[in-house]
Amino acid sequence: MSDPGRIRPEQTGPTGPHTAHAAGAEDTLAGPWTFREAGTGEWLAATVPGSVHTDLLANGRIEDPFYRMNERRVQWVDKTDWEYRTTLELAPETLAQSRIELVFYGLDTYAEVCLNDVPLLRADNMFRTWTADIKARARAGRNDLRIVLRSPVREGLRRLEALGYNPPAVVDWSEIGGLGDRKISMFTRKAPYHYGWDWGPRLVTSGIWRAVRLRAWSGARIADLHIEQRDLSQSEARLTAVFDIASTVTARAILDLRSPDDPAVAARGEILLAPGQEQVRIEFTIRAPRRWWTNGLGEPFLYRFQGRLEGAQLSDCREVRVGLRTLRIVQKPDAQGASFYVELNGLPVFMKGANYIPGDSFPARVSRAVYERVVRSAVAANMNMLRVWGGGIYEEDLFYDLCDENGLLVWQDFMFACVMYPGDAAFLDNVRAEAIDNVRRLRHHPCIALWAGNNEIDVAWQHEVPSAGWGWKERYTPAQREQLWEAYQALFHRILPQVIAEYDPQRFYWPSSPLAAWDGGERIAHADLRAPRQSGDIHYWGVWWGGRPFASYRSEIGRFMSEYGFQSFPSLRSIRAFCTPEDHDIFSAVLQAHQRSRIGNGAIRAYMADEYPVPRRFDQFIYLSQVLQAQGVRTAIEAHRARRPYCMGSLFWQINDCWPAASWSSIDYYGRWKALHYFARDAFASVLLSFWPEGGELRIWAVSDRRVDTPACLTLRLIDFRGTVLAMHTRALRLTGNASTLAFSASIADLLGDSPAHEVLLHARLSTDDGTIAQNLHYFRPVKELALPPGSPEVRIDARPAHCDLTLSSPVLVKNLCLETTDIDGLFSDNYFDLLPGEPKQVRFTPVHPCSAEALESDLKLMHLAQLLT
Repeated sequence: MSDPGRIRPEQTGPTGPHTAHAAGAEDTLAGPWTFREAGTGEWLAATVPGSVHTDLLANGRIEDPFYRMNERRVQWVDKTDWEYRTTLELAPETLAQSRIELVFYGLDTYAEVCLNDVPLLRADNMFRTWTADIKARARAGRNDLRIVLRSPVREGLRRLEALGYNPPAVVDWSEIGGLGDRKISMFTRKAPYHYGWDWGPRLVTSGIWRAVRLRAWSGARIADLHIEQRDLSQSEARLTAVFDIASTVTARAILDLRSPDDPAVAARGEILLAPGQEQVRIEFTIRAPRRWWTNGLGEPFLYRFQGRLEGAQLSDCREVRVGLRTLRIVQKPDAQGASFYVELNGLPVFMKGANYIPGDSFPARVSRAVYERVVRSAVAANMNMLRVWGGGIYEEDLFYDLCDENGLLVWQDFMFACVMYPGDAAFLDNVRAEAIDNVRRLRHHPCIALWAGNNEIDVAWQHEVPSAGWGWKERYTPAQREQLWEAYQALFHRILPQVIAEYDPQRFYWPSSPLAAWDGGERIAHADLRAPRQSGDIHYWGVWWGGRPFASYRSEIGRFMSEYGFQSFPSLRSIRAFCTPEDHDIFSAVLQAHQRSRIGNGAIRAYMADEYPVPRRFDQFIYLSQVLQAQGVRTAIEAHRARRPYCMGSLFWQINDCWPAASWSSIDYYGRWKALHYFARDAFASVLLSFWPEGGELRIWAVSDRRVDTPACLTLRLIDFRGTVLAMHTRALRLTGNASTLAFSASIADLLGDSPAHEVLLHARLSTDDGTIAQNLHYFRPVKELALPPGSPEVRIDARPAHCDLTLSSPVLVKNLCLETTDIDGLFSDNYFDLLPGEPKQVRFTPVHPCSAEALESDLKLMHLAQLLT
């Protein structure tokens, strides 16, 4: 028998991380919790929030699903029912309250909840908040809470059988789950990636994945406080505080609104409460408001607003943070189609960033430190947008708080991706409730730029275009096609935009990504890069899936590039964490199991052979895969930015991983930056020099995100690999703010003169009176044709209390120099860079724990491209 449950007071939570209730204070049920296979077996210790898989792992009943091929050994878990239990002690003063509610912020997914053996609720959606009033069932002292979690697989199979045919799904790894070709992910409102994706494992979870809280209150409480922005100018912000009040009494009360950030904010209103729910609106004004800006453009200032409800024996409060800004998605017709860009505070802003997936296959394991690390890394890479992709989860409030604080906009997908969904009334009603829950929860965040209905379903189906899409339609009868299409239209053309219009009307809604156009009803234009006139957003996968060369990134450009990418392996240190030395072969069973793209490791090798000498050593191949990925994606980023204002967004796939694997990520599962993240940081810098070779000519584009023009000097040096400057060109130019400008153009033959193309490079530097503001390098031949000289860089290390400073130098070119530690964890300020001959470079290493210069020198490993040629 377990001990009576502890209840821990909480001031933050999924309903709003900056809330504090007096009348309706919420207490987390901290346990102890136990779990077992439903109806049988011993009770084991459980962690809530958590999942069955992580609880089994903690109890030693399964091995780590991420290690080697253990994923396949835990597929039985999702076909079993599970139950959790805890107890809560209720004091007489709690029972005296008018309302006693249990709030479940995340039940995954088919859950039956009982208190004292009396049913409370049945849940069927991982993304919803479920509330049960237990007043009539609660008793003084001990109360037994039990939650039965039914198998999502068995429930999915039941629904598949009832439908009579299988809707299409491209990344449901049913074979790994022992289901053959039966795809069931579309029937259950849970995280789609749990069923597997082309970068993640199939681990179909069950569990109590977010907090369970007790809320006891009487009289009245502020259920929600939302700030509507009616108008924003330099002189004033006209705002409305919208209070949602829940009441059990008829009474007079005062609503009061204040801001610790502006003492002039003081708004009050008297209301007459009645039992039930009501909404009260109070208008107020802020003089000379401070605006919220994205990373690189200004301060992301946040106002705190505190609302209070006061009356006879009534008291409640709630705080919300708001960033004041105007934001539009501008779709303006032009000669090339129509624009698609973010206008922030009246300024067109090029979106620089990446797609974001859940940070773990078991989302309850994603800690504050993990969220902070990925957001800090995005900011450090000069990003201003992350796309929360539709195959994952609506993220924790903490994630959006961090984006608010750091000036990162969020392209927010609803959680639908790459499958067609059923359209029965129960399913549609469930989705409507899910959307309302999450829109209400997230709408106060200034980081939310837009809502998108789904990922890639429109481009995959293309209902009215015969033989278009991904070949889905051809598998179904005409009646089945119409049924699936009607469900699609109900979800993405009616229900979701209606929810946005009602609960977040100032934000833009986009039915699917990618998409060319939508008229606000049921008429759409599909994304197609072959179309002569471009609009909307594009996912470009000609590189990777289409086998196109990296150079195609310069020609295949849409108005907003919301997906594109290339794979690499994580570092050798990360690989060692999930496999053994005998697995160190890219075609070993284990590394193939940790590669979910069907063309996978062979595609990496094929692309590598086009540009580089393919190494035989495993560690060198891993290193070179990262260089290859980084160079490819940097080519795309630079091309997109050079083409502004035609193209106004570049979000590569993807910034992070949910497990250790070969993938498209720029940061691996363990938080280690790959070469791509360093290259993306440079390619997303506020000022960029981009080389564009074409038809025997070399153009250099100067791209600036600065809001003002800048006088600058462009210096070009032709240098051989031993440091001799063979030619130099200098010209003054005016760097146009918030624009891309052709800064230089010449024939490659003229630039080279008599110099052998495989022995020289072109160094471009843009400078002002304050120093260098941008620089870049161009090589005239593929790397495998370069005559890279052998060499060994010299390294000097100076230890400081919190970091080590490295000075690296070489008399010859050292291309793509990688600095890696074997045992000491930390971050290098730069990596995988080209060390120019005779030009020392400073790099800072910040270890997780302090280390000496001697320790770092012993642990440091260097690798560069010339080593692959010997």
